[in-house]
Amino acid sequence: MLFAALVALGYLLGSLPFGYWLPRLLAGVDIRTVGSGNTGATNVWRALGFKLGLAVALLDIAKGAAAALLARWLADDLAGVLAGLAAMGGHYRPIFLRFARGGKAVATIGGVGLALAFFATFSAVGVWIAVFLVTRYASVASIVSALTLPLFALLFGTSIPVLAFTLAGAVAVILLHRGNIRRLRAGTENRIQLRRRAVARA
Repeated sequence: MLFAALVALGYLLGSLPFGYWLPRLLAGVDIRTVGSGNTGATNVWRALGFKLGLAVALLDIAKGAAAALLARWLADDLAGVLAGLAAMGGHYRPIFLRFARGGKAVATIGGVGLALAFFATFSAVGVWIAVFLVTRYASVASIVSALTLPLFALLFGTSIPVLAFTLAGAVAVILLHRGNIRRLRAGTENRIQLRRRAVARA
């Protein structure tokens, strides 16, 4: 019963669509009508600038971390993993947007990872930053860092449920970036310009 309640809470936390709410409140933009149409931090960054994109990313990280930390504190690692997975599902299909498409859950996965495997996830974040600075592709950075996360989890030593989560998270990130992979192969994927001003207004 406790596990079910924690999973449900994780889903609700993950469903908080900060990538929709913040652009709507602060810029008057429905982010679902701009760029890729998803509510993730990358699309917000591309459309409305770094500051708003960073705010969304931090909040998405926080909701994933909160779901996993609470479940781990009240139960164990397995509960933390299940609540974290539920938060990822909520981010991808948020109840507060009537189960419409949300984001790709990379930041939310990062939050769950920080809660359950801090050093491994922190190392993977370092990989994300390095790959992004070299390529300017958020998708490439997300895929490469996700692939390294299970390796870092093994290196730093995590419980079996947490290691399984890092593997599942890596697979999920790759699957959710199928469209980006196709665009990368076709040479049509958009790079993020760090100094570009916000260009989208509704």
